[in-house]
Amino acid sequence: MSSTRVLKSEWTKIKSVNSTLWTLSLAAIVTIGLGMLISHFASSDFDNLDEKDRLGFDATSMSFAGMGLGQLAMIVFGVLVVSNEYSTGMIRTSLAAVPQRGKFLFSKVAVATALAFVVAMITAFISFFLGQSVMGVHKVSIGDPGVLRAVIGGGLYMTLIAVFSMAVASLLRSPMLSLGILMPLFFLVSPILGSVSATKKIARYLPDQAGQKVMQVVAPIDDSTPYGPWGGLAIMIAWVVVALACGYWLLKKRDA
Repeated sequence: MSSTRVLKSEWTKIKSVNSTLWTLSLAAIVTIGLGMLISHFASSDFDNLDEKDRLGFDATSMSFAGMGLGQLAMIVFGVLVVSNEYSTGMIRTSLAAVPQRGKFLFSKVAVATALAFVVAMITAFISFFLGQSVMGVHKVSIGDPGVLRAVIGGGLYMTLIAVFSMAVASLLRSPMLSLGILMPLFFLVSPILGSVSATKKIARYLPDQAGQKVMQVVAPIDDSTPYGPWGGLAIMIAWVVVALACGYWLLKKRDA
């Protein structure tokens, strides 16, 4: 089967599943809604901050405060796109139609990534503009130094979270097992390691903490992170590439 037909078949599979619509919609709604709410409260509370917190106040990143929860839906999207093939037994039919397993896996990832990218970028720009609209005198402009990079970086971060979840699902093949590892990793393990001084330096290199650096315009006063915004995104991309390579290797080695 030609590459174009494989891509079309993957697009047909993705759009025919209801979870695609509701997970991506939920990711956008939660990110935008929480971003506006937290931006409003952060702006209202600015006068109560001490001098150190005022110097480290990042109005841009406030717009993306909802992304921490919004990425939950992106993770579910990425996992379901891949693991649905295994949970329904469709994988045997798919591999019979496309015996080239690399073409099959990367076509699926390419179509899902393109869809996640469009939704993530739209979400990032809407989150920024609506978040800044409630920031009052503390708002920043898209033309200010570093702001456009942070907004585009927010969209890239959400996209990479979805791709990383696809890669993990291709490794584990089970939706419950994949979600059972990814959810605690991003919502428990990473925050806990990042808040403990003994493990803080290691946690900086986890995919979520490294990737979120690209959305930061004003660094905290005591921030000693040894990489910048694009360096953090590069670390996250490295995680995604390694996970995809492992998923591809296992797909070639294992039976369907």
